Amino acid sequence: MDRSQKADLVDELKTVFSETSVVVVTRNLGLSVAQSTDLRLKMRDAGAQFKVAKNRLALIALDGSRYQPIGELLKGPTALATSGDPVAAAKVAVDFAKTTDKFEIVGGAMGDTVLDVDGIKALAALPSLDELRATIIGLVQAPASKIARTINEPGAQLARIFTAYAAKEAA
Repeated sequence: MDRSQKADLVDELKTVFSETSVVVVTRNLGLSVAQSTDLRLKMRDAGAQFKVAKNRLALIALDGSRYQPIGELLKGPTALATSGDPVAAAKVAVDFAKTTDKFEIVGGAMGDTVLDVDGIKALAALPSLDELRATIIGLVQAPASKIARTINEPGAQLARIFTAYAAKEAA
């Protein structure tokens, strides 16, 4: 990797760190190509990114960013999972770590808050942004449907009563 490629990678990482909500630091202990590809696809489907970068270049990119404190986690063969959704990268990383012992979570950060392994697992247990939006929409729609049902119910009851009287008169 020549100097210009390294500079491009550092710039790309700086952009990622400025736009992301969460960074999960993971350690790869010999993932196969198929496992690595599977992890990247799962991350992409969840709206997250998974990037293996040289620790030295990642430290340069972290310098001056709000994620600078996670620099001490970058020792050995590490990779970074990032996402705009505060839960997506953590959820995929924790789920993937359950399936293989060659992948472990070291820690991470959400904004200015540094998280240990337990913090990442707790973050992964939270509902995603899309799930929260669906819940809120359901809560907002529920009262409206109850109001509509309440307004329509007296008329429906009267119609049933009139139908019953008509059937009784006809018999």
